[in-house]
Amino acid sequence: MLKLSSSTKLLMPTEHKRLIEELKNLGFNEYKAKVFLSLCKGGLMTAAEIAKDAKIIRGSIYDILKSFVEKGYCNEIDTNRVLQYQVIDPDVIIDKIERDYKDEYNNKLSQLKNTFKEVKSIYTTQIPAEDKYINIELIRGFNKHRVSKYREFLLSAEEEICGMYHIKGIISEDSAEVANEFINKGGEIRSIYSFNLDFQVEKNGKVEDARKDDFIKVIYQFEKMGEAVRISELNIPNMTIVDRQNVFISSTDKGVPKQFQADLIMRRSEFAKNMYDLFNYYWNDSMTIDESKKKENL
Repeated sequence: MLKLSSSTKLLMPTEHKRLIEELKNLGFNEYKAKVFLSLCKGGLMTAAEIAKDAKIIRGSIYDILKSFVEKGYCNEIDTNRVLQYQVIDPDVIIDKIERDYKDEYNNKLSQLKNTFKEVKSIYTTQIPAEDKYINIELIRGFNKHRVSKYREFLLSAEEEICGMYHIKGIISEDSAEVANEFINKGGEIRSIYSFNLDFQVEKNGKVEDARKDDFIKVIYQFEKMGEAVRISELNIPNMTIVDRQNVFISSTDKGVPKQFQADLIMRRSEFAKNMYDLFNYYWNDSMTIDESKKKENL
């Protein structure tokens, strides 16, 4: 935050220009920024003195000073000869500007909520008849849309979710909450996690590369939430199968730039059945947490 004080009376030309640019970034135009700096370093000044110091046209000074008085940036002092102006303590001005920012933000937030309340009233999830046969979706790019699509996919589950994951796959706190809610409603989740250390953990305020015991701790957390879990040493795909009907496949190839990665949703029961058989093959070939710990000497 820009802070000016009485110690800012003598400014080098470069510093003066920099302060003008900073004030412009805060919402001042160039003339207002120049007038404000002149007031800050000048004490009691007349309009003519301010215009001369700020090097601006005298005719434009009065509207600026009037707006500063109205905003509470300076005092207007009426003497028996001429009007004089004195800037308010910059700390007080900062508080005023901060309150203005907050009021503007709250007004926009209120407008956003009210507008989208109306938008929600016309929103529909009903699928047009001609679109019911669209059963393949390709989601391109590395962005929040992919995460929201995955969440939407999980929410469509009614009985069972079977997944194969790398820890770096699409597994977010949001999707974990959806999974937890699904389990609480009686749904069944079975998950296979590829044993890998391609993630980091925070320890004692520092971010460190994960170790084998960190991986096991993470999988324990999923099990505590109610998932049936297995650990695989194979390079399994990132895939989720819902109700043995629909499949979500996530691509996270390290050699492919994020903007070119893509996810695939397949709503085809035959394909889903094939992927469910593949899931069971990996499931039977995988280890429990205790078996994995024993194998890794943990």
